[in-house]
Amino acid sequence: MINREDAFELLKKYNKEDFHIHHGKMVEGTMRYFAEKLGYGEEADFWATVGLLHDIDFEMWPEEHCKKAPELLEEAGVDERMIHAIVSHGYGLCSDVKPEHEMEKVLFACDELTGLIGAAALMRPSKSCQDMELKSLKKKFKDKRFAAGCDREVILQGAEMLGWELDYLLNETLEAMKTCEEV
Repeated sequence: MINREDAFELLKKYNKEDFHIHHGKMVEGTMRYFAEKLGYGEEADFWATVGLLHDIDFEMWPEEHCKKAPELLEEAGVDERMIHAIVSHGYGLCSDVKPEHEMEKVLFACDELTGLIGAAALMRPSKSCQDMELKSLKKKFKDKRFAAGCDREVILQGAEMLGWELDYLLNETLEAMKTCEEV
């Protein structure tokens, strides 16, 4: 498996904007949190690396998102299991690879949601999610004009895939982001 240092360098090779690098790190931390929370602690590094690299091709090849990724990842020696997990996060939007493993479903559900939480945090006086509560997040989730680029249907579909109530997904993802937010 690719180590964290090499994965981070690979992310930076194809992503120059701070926003995309920050998003990768937030999804990395969120995935690590869920690995521990759901009893996959021995796979936490794998889950985190998938989160870090999930948008590897998005900045440079937005029209080929999840299609260019396998090539970039294979060139770096990333194994097929990780490539499948990464590509599955775009299921139905830019990929026909369906999330199968619980980890893939978590990534599918949390990718858009971390963006929504991040946008909501920037609107707060603290510029942080540390003091954000579920009630506030739910209000932002319901406002379709807020962070309109964060697809609520994908978040809802992810919760359904996991068999989780939306409130549980929102709350746990918020808690996950609190553990990895750079404050």
